[in-house]
Amino acid sequence: MAKLTESSRPVMALFDVLGQKWVLRIIWELRNGPLTFRELRAQCDEISPTVLNQRLALLKDTLLLESTDEGYKPTALLEELGPVLYALRDWSNSWAEIRVAHGHEL
Repeated sequence: MAKLTESSRPVMALFDVLGQKWVLRIIWELRNGPLTFRELRAQCDEISPTVLNQRLALLKDTLLLESTDEGYKPTALLEELGPVLYALRDWSNSWAEIRVAHGHEL
C-alpha cells in the first residue's frame, strides 16, 4: 500500500486523497448506486480511461471504494463520509455568502 502523505495526520491524508482531480466527482457519481467502468466514465464527462483507472485504484487502495459484480460502489467507510462532506458543503456555502457580503470573491 502506498503512503498517502508526508503528514502523520489522518485528516491530511484524507484531504490528499479527496483533493486529487476527479476523486470527488467519482464519489459524487456513485451516490445513487454502483456503476460499471463504462458508466462511470460516461458520467464523468468522458474522463480519460487512464486517469479513471488511477483514481479507482486509489479509492480502492484507501478502502473507500470496492469493485463488485454490479460495478464500483462506495464502501461503508465512504458511506460514513457522505454526511461529513454534505456538512462541509453547507459550511462552505455559508462561508462563500459571507465573503461575497464583505466584497470578496471566492
